[in-house]
Amino acid sequence: MELRKLFSFALTSIVAGLAAAFVVLMLQPTLLDNPQQPSQLPPPVATAIQPPPPSAAPQPLAITNGPVSYSAAVEKAAPSVVNIFTTKLITEPLNPAFNDPAFRSFFNDPRVAKPRQRRETSLGSGVIMDARGYILTNHHVIEGASEIQLVLHDGRNISAAVVGTDPDTDLAVLFAHTENLPAIELGRAEEIRVGDVALAIGNPFGVGQTVTMGIISATGRNQLGINTFEDFIQTDAAINPGNSGGALINAYGHLLGINTVIFSKTGGSQGIGFAIPVSLAQGIMQQLLVHGRVIRGWLGIMVQDITPELAESFNLPQVKGVLISGVLERGPANMAGIVPGDIITRINNMEFDNSRDILNAIAMQPPGSVITIDGWRGQHQLKLRALIAERPPRARR
Repeated sequence: MELRKLFSFALTSIVAGLAAAFVVLMLQPTLLDNPQQPSQLPPPVATAIQPPPPSAAPQPLAITNGPVSYSAAVEKAAPSVVNIFTTKLITEPLNPAFNDPAFRSFFNDPRVAKPRQRRETSLGSGVIMDARGYILTNHHVIEGASEIQLVLHDGRNISAAVVGTDPDTDLAVLFAHTENLPAIELGRAEEIRVGDVALAIGNPFGVGQTVTMGIISATGRNQLGINTFEDFIQTDAAINPGNSGGALINAYGHLLGINTVIFSKTGGSQGIGFAIPVSLAQGIMQQLLVHGRVIRGWLGIMVQDITPELAESFNLPQVKGVLISGVLERGPANMAGIVPGDIITRINNMEFDNSRDILNAIAMQPPGSVITIDGWRGQHQLKLRALIAERPPRARR
């Protein structure tokens, strides 16, 4: 019995030793290496743990002029664009029945037969051209207004008065009763190129100052039937009702033109908008400030373009010049001997191919100057001299 217990104890000890040896070999396999050979593993080297560098504060994004951002241009020009709110007194015509004494006899109150007046409000935009308070906008924005209020970029609300208007180019100059206004920086017309970035700033639909982006689509657009004298910049920057009179600027915040009109069949922007170039607008403004009106030359003629059919009927050698379709009695052209049916080919030795160009050339002549006119009357050459008069103001509609 004692022998069995001894044998069992010895066997348990052997198994425990083998198990311990197995665990040791699994954890330290290098113990089986030849003790004469040094271990191939390099001795551990203590390395200092370096703390991570402090996280740098995020740098603000640089203000650029595109293509990533045009915020610098907008920040420069936006304070110079104002919102315009106008009020008009509209007199409603009486019903024709009130002109009948028999009908009016039924009403004892004479106030019933008096015309009624109502207030009509409209909105637009304007551009501060001079720090003293002179603002440029469209004629149609303030036409007939009895009260004009401006809302500046900083939220101030001030009143304005009309200095002068030019319906023929749809421009008007206002004067605001304040000083030290942020005047816009003017661009140069000769630097405007098709494909340049253009930004339109205004107050579309009265939602507040808004910026839209596009490019210059074309320059020198005319014969659109919008104004009497046309020389538009075309852009695809969205121009909507309320943008009229606002600024069209380039990527540097310089004024390129005064937003005027959109070409649309629905009343919304369709990617075709027109602006009056800054060079033309600035010239009109100077005349309005100095003279209170725009002074243009005038001959008192109606003209139309020469078509191939007209050239054939008049036996003209080429399709050049314009046809005189009407002459105002006792006007400068009439006094010079011009008659309907004459063909004008040159004025002061300058050739013209369309009626728009010749009328613009006449308008540029100062009243009182004498011009030479070359053309044809039937098969005979025509050479006359005419005294330029001042163009009369356009009749109010």
